[in-house]
Amino acid sequence: MKRRGIKVQISDLYAMPWKATVDRSDFPLLPPDERLKVAEASAQNFAAHQLTEDVQVEQEKLIWADTVILQFPLWWFGMPAILKGWVDRIYACGFAYGVGEHSDKRWGDRYGEGKMAGKRAMLVVTAGGWQEHYSQRGIDGPIDDLLFPITHGVLFYPGFTVLPSFVAYRVDRFNEQQFDATAQELRERIKTIASTAPIPYRKQNDGDYIIPKWN
Repeated sequence: MKRRGIKVQISDLYAMPWKATVDRSDFPLLPPDERLKVAEASAQNFAAHQLTEDVQVEQEKLIWADTVILQFPLWWFGMPAILKGWVDRIYACGFAYGVGEHSDKRWGDRYGEGKMAGKRAMLVVTAGGWQEHYSQRGIDGPIDDLLFPITHGVLFYPGFTVLPSFVAYRVDRFNEQQFDATAQELRERIKTIASTAPIPYRKQNDGDYIIPKWN
C-alpha cells in the first residue's frame, strides 16, 4: 500500500507491547478510594482528555484513518485476548459508545452511526482449520457467523462501513506456493478496498429495529 502512495499506520500489539486489561490505572481521574465503574470512569476521563497516553494514541489513529484493517489469527472462535483488550481500552465511553441522543425516537449514534461513520473497515483472519469446517454445514459453523460479533459489534457499532472479511484457511500447513497465492489474493482485495461492496447491515435508527421507550 505504501508503494501506491497510501499512508499507513500500524499497531503491532505484541511488539508495542500492548496492555490488554482494563483496570484502575486506565483512569487517572479516579480517586484511589472510589469504586471502579468502568463506563462511568471511561466517560469522565475521555471528556477531560485524561485517558492514558497509549489509549489516546490509538484513538487518534482511528480518527486519522479512512480504512481500518484488523488482522488476527482466529483463536477459539474469536480474536486473541490482546486484540480484545485493545478494543476494550480504546473504545471509551464517549468515543465508541455512549454517543448521541437517547430518546423514544433515537437510541444513540451507533450501528452504522457514530464517530467512525464514513470510514471503512475489514477483517483479515487466518485460521488453522479447513474451509469446509467453517462453511454453512461445517462443524465449526459458518465463518461469517463466528465473526459477526466483531464485524457487526466491534466495527459496525461505532459506525464503520464493514467490508466482507478476508479469511485464509489451513495457514499452518501452507507451503511457499500456497503462501504466495494467498498473499497475492489479499493484495488484490486491498487494491479494491475503496470500491468493494460492504456487508449490508441495517442501521439501528432507520426504522428497521424497535426503539425501546426511554425512561
